[in-house]
Amino acid sequence: MLLLGALLILAFPAPNLEFLAWFGLVPGLVLIVRSPTAREGGMRAWWLGAGYLIAALYWMTPEIGPAVLLVGAVVGALWIPFGVAAWKLLRPPVTWPRALAALVVVPSCWLVTEWLRSWQALGGPWAVFGVSQWQHPAVLALAAVGGVWLISFALVMVNVAIVLALESLPQVTLPRAKQLPRVRPGTSWRLGLAVLGAAVAVVGVGAGPLAFALTPASPVAREATIAMVQPGIVHSAVQRVDASERLTAELSRSGGLSGVRPDLIVWGESSTAVDLTLPENRDQLAKMESLASQDGADLLVNQDTTVPGKGQEKVGVLVSPKGIRGQYIKTRLVPFGEYIPFRQQLGWLTKISRAAASNMIPGTGAHLLYPVDRAGSPLPIGVLICFESAFPDMSRVDTDKGAQLIVYQSATSTFQGTWGPDQHASLSAVRAAETGRPTVQAALTGVTAAFDTRGRLLAWMGQSSHGVVSVRLVLPAASAKTFYDRAGDYVPWSAVVIVILATLVMFANSRGFPGRSAGAKGEHEAQYVAGQSVPQ
Repeated sequence: MLLLGALLILAFPAPNLEFLAWFGLVPGLVLIVRSPTAREGGMRAWWLGAGYLIAALYWMTPEIGPAVLLVGAVVGALWIPFGVAAWKLLRPPVTWPRALAALVVVPSCWLVTEWLRSWQALGGPWAVFGVSQWQHPAVLALAAVGGVWLISFALVMVNVAIVLALESLPQVTLPRAKQLPRVRPGTSWRLGLAVLGAAVAVVGVGAGPLAFALTPASPVAREATIAMVQPGIVHSAVQRVDASERLTAELSRSGGLSGVRPDLIVWGESSTAVDLTLPENRDQLAKMESLASQDGADLLVNQDTTVPGKGQEKVGVLVSPKGIRGQYIKTRLVPFGEYIPFRQQLGWLTKISRAAASNMIPGTGAHLLYPVDRAGSPLPIGVLICFESAFPDMSRVDTDKGAQLIVYQSATSTFQGTWGPDQHASLSAVRAAETGRPTVQAALTGVTAAFDTRGRLLAWMGQSSHGVVSVRLVLPAASAKTFYDRAGDYVPWSAVVIVILATLVMFANSRGFPGRSAGAKGEHEAQYVAGQSVPQ
């Protein structure tokens, strides 16, 4: 089960075998359904979830060591209800009421698990199943309707439908001597369930393209050119700033990229070596003001700020030719990397790994910054930092506040050469589709990327590159909203209600879920032999 869970990660970057997500759960579900007891089914689901998470977070092993296994083992337990529900509803012989319930309840259990583990203290929403479809705008259209949660629901529902179809195929009795093979009794309704499973699978696969056709993009309100600076692997903080400054200077009239006239220039996370707000660093701020003036565009940089007596903060700083226009402090910190959850109990990890020696200070929440474009108009942007791209609610809050563009600043050099940076960049595509806002991500060492309002890839600079990426974006009106923007997380909340109702039914009915065989006790079915009378 650990291996079957781990194989699901091949649907994500960098392998990008996203088609696996549509049927990759089937082997695990079949083993769960064929467990001897519901308890065993739940335990198998636990191992499936643990394998999934450990594989998804393997690239963090050098940073947090055995905590990867700890997270997988602990959080994997959240998949137990998924296994129990699958065993209760899909084990043969499947009835129509159980089949219909399985198509809703089992995906809801998976979704509740994803939603619960999205709590920051449990690691945050990394490797949410629906993100695997980041390269397919037609599927991402579901995110505009119900967030990444609706994509996850559709994927799991299709897997359940396939299992339902497989388990409902007619069973043929092996022939004895001089006899032809015989189809067991009940074939007619089992074939009907197989057709139901196949039909639901087709509907699940087609739901995204249908949503894409029925939900056109918001009308264009304005356009903006964004330049993203990726200095590449530079280990010295001072030299990294110098490299970023040289690349940024290329956008000036005398530079090699003078044909690009950006409205905003974005640097990655921790791209400056000093705190620009302190008087002693006025010379460094003056250099950046000069760059902004030469290039004719505001500069969004990022710094590590030390707050006396408190600790460090990650801060995005918007620099104009006339000084600092605004700041954003990172709110959602990286577990173990920037803080240790339950430090009193887990602080020992700092002795055997590179986990955070002290907790950083989180900001107070999302708010907008307002760079000025070349026409002199303010451009409302939502600025988020690195790990925050994993959280759907943060970009949605920025959109509610009127952001026309979502900007991510990232630094993933610690995980260079792994699947981590590619997985991280793929999140921006989903956030774009959810909010109907274009997204850009500037990373120190890659991946730097840009996506349009429907999640379509516009630019991609990988981990082995350095330079400047510029992209011309069409922006919706500040008031434009997707259905997900307006309705919020109704999909996971609905899943919670479904799971609660299913649990109440299970405990209220002495025979479990509706549709189990009447007239038989325990897990046995009544059997009758043709040609014999029933004893009186």
